[in-house]
Amino acid sequence: MRVIRFVLNGDPVETAAPAHWTLLELLRYGLKLTGSKQGCDKGDCGACTVLVGGKPILACLSLAARAEGQEITTIEGLMPLHKSRGGSGADPVQEAFDACGALQCGFCQPGMMLSTRALLNQHPQPSREQIQAALSGNLCRCTGYTQILQAVETAIAQSTGAPAPQPAWARDRELQGQEPQS
Repeated sequence: MRVIRFVLNGDPVETAAPAHWTLLELLRYGLKLTGSKQGCDKGDCGACTVLVGGKPILACLSLAARAEGQEITTIEGLMPLHKSRGGSGADPVQEAFDACGALQCGFCQPGMMLSTRALLNQHPQPSREQIQAALSGNLCRCTGYTQILQAVETAIAQSTGAPAPQPAWARDRELQGQEPQS
């Protein structure tokens, strides 16, 4: 066992972990933070994405010991960190994913949201190509990519004061001649 000290979702943490544990194992099994998902365990799906020093990493491929001295953000920390910076409610990325129906089964969403938060922290107004590149390591098995891209664009619009794009589900209803429900 090795003692590891780091900042997790804004709080200092000191915990012990076996030398062979990945950061994902430490978060899920040692610290009981199950928002980061254990998907492929080989870095292909992005379900385990967390932020280390503000950058997205695959926690299934990183040894827990590498967390030493780092600042780590998991999906559980997005809302509290947003509030600690003076925001209210959930992080705007979480709000946008909800508003756009980009949640589907929910398995990929923590990784998608954290990859999005990292992108928006670095590039507040990214292009569609930058969004696609930032999310290219996150797979959605439910094929919700249209709503996911729209959620990112909605979060961008909300942060810039621009009008948010109309959700795909609302456009589909209009194309079918149905009134959007409020």
